[in-house]
Amino acid sequence: MKPSRIIVLLAVLVPSLALAWWNSDWKQRTAVSLNTSSAGVATGETLNQVAIPVRLHSGNFDFLNAKTDGSDLRVLAGDDKTPLKFWIERFDGVNELALVWVDVASLLPGTDKNTIYVYAGNDKAASDANGPGSPAAVADAETLAAFHFAERDGVAADQTGTIRAGAATAVDPNGLLGQSARLSGTPIVWAANDKLKIAAGAPFSVSFWIHPDAVAGTLYSQGALQIGLAAGKLVVKLGATSLEAGEITAATWSQVAVTFGAGRLTVYVNGAQAAQTDLSPPSPPIEGEIRFGEGYAGLLDELDLANVARSKDWIGLAYSAESADAKLISSKTETSDTASASAGSQGYFGILFKSLTPDAITIIAILGLMFLISVFVMITKALYVIRTDGANQRFLKQFREATDVLALQSAADAPNWKNSSLFRLYRAGQRELLRRKVGASSKRLSGPSLDAVKASIDADSVREGYALNGQMVLLTIAIAGGPFLGLLGTVVGVMITFASIAAAGDVNVNAIAPGIAAALLATVAGLGVAIPSLFGYNYLASRIKTISSDMQIFIDEFVTRVAETYGAE
Repeated sequence: MKPSRIIVLLAVLVPSLALAWWNSDWKQRTAVSLNTSSAGVATGETLNQVAIPVRLHSGNFDFLNAKTDGSDLRVLAGDDKTPLKFWIERFDGVNELALVWVDVASLLPGTDKNTIYVYAGNDKAASDANGPGSPAAVADAETLAAFHFAERDGVAADQTGTIRAGAATAVDPNGLLGQSARLSGTPIVWAANDKLKIAAGAPFSVSFWIHPDAVAGTLYSQGALQIGLAAGKLVVKLGATSLEAGEITAATWSQVAVTFGAGRLTVYVNGAQAAQTDLSPPSPPIEGEIRFGEGYAGLLDELDLANVARSKDWIGLAYSAESADAKLISSKTETSDTASASAGSQGYFGILFKSLTPDAITIIAILGLMFLISVFVMITKALYVIRTDGANQRFLKQFREATDVLALQSAADAPNWKNSSLFRLYRAGQRELLRRKVGASSKRLSGPSLDAVKASIDADSVREGYALNGQMVLLTIAIAGGPFLGLLGTVVGVMITFASIAAAGDVNVNAIAPGIAAALLATVAGLGVAIPSLFGYNYLASRIKTISSDMQIFIDEFVTRVAETYGAE
């Protein structure tokens, strides 16, 4: 193979480090990871159509690049291809805060690979068909009613907007997630609705968040179901069954969930089971108007009613997601410029390459060329010495088995020997003997003639040594020069970084770190050239030394045999 083709092949084989990017018209995305493994919030079942609130802020989202109303937002699944339904409850570009509810189609248990992407940064984008939508877009099929208390008029309505409270309620703009309802002893009342009727023995779940000023009052009341506060504890009554459970603290957000089904009543507080009891007789029907907050003072948010008994995993996940538990949810912003990266350090390498100064780029490019040349030399030279050594061993075996030093003359063109340096030395000796008509007559070689033959073979041996050591100097240059070139790039890069900081007057670590880290890439590149070259050089030098020794031994052996057979007596 030609050297130029090998270099091109090596260049093609260098991996391109780039992450998928859904659409290049969107300039940024926030990667949101949901960890359901033991290191996060462990779940034991696959949860489908889970509504996850994604909080966007200046730490994980660039509001300056997004449209002021958030209409350029797009949400995609972890495959970076499948659009997900979402609803924007809040988007405040001035204060750089947003809340986006996302319908995560499937949340797998026991993994930290559940990922969704929130894209933004396209001024020409129109509102998405999948969002911002309404609360109904992110509610699962089992949800009877979900109240987020985000209405501008203060009249609490469900996700469909059809089940509305009889009167407006005061709100607190900075509640649990966004806006929350504020109660002062007067309940929120929703009229009876057939959609909210639960038949006797049928399953049901109700969950909500409260932030009580005082631990007292009736929280949720609907027919036979009553949930209240007494002496700092939850008191749940379902028909003839009564259950006391959990500690509720004043001036603190707490999640409360009550489920019943399959003959059991279960109470959860802050995502954990607080109490459970058997229902005997089965649960009575639940119907009539819903009243929340009779005698209760404090905040209310995220009231959810469902026609199933929500599982422990579902309630625990909802608690962690809505309370912004860092063990469950982690997020970071990425831009299309920094999307190229390696697995495990994708964003970091993007930042480093983006921060490279022109001199560092030039030196790294030179080092890259040196690396390709070194790899080319190591591959071609390794193949050369392997072929030579193998052919030498085959020829030497035949030579030593021959009874006459000139007996191999008829095998001069043997294909197994064409790469043998010993065979080429043998041919040089043959030429000298044939020139002196040795073997064709009874002529004997004198001592000076033998010396002349040996000198001729030694000359060819030197030329063989040149061929063996050819291009090895390129490896020594890479070994000695690579680290120094890399160090030069680092020093100059650090100088430029500090000079730019001094000119800008910005001395924070965020201004210094990328430039310094990028400058160090030049040193890493230099070592990346030198270390493989050093290993390759030592291996090749050892093999070449062995072949050179074999050639010298062969010369002595050949001349000795010639002297024994054709030397003067």
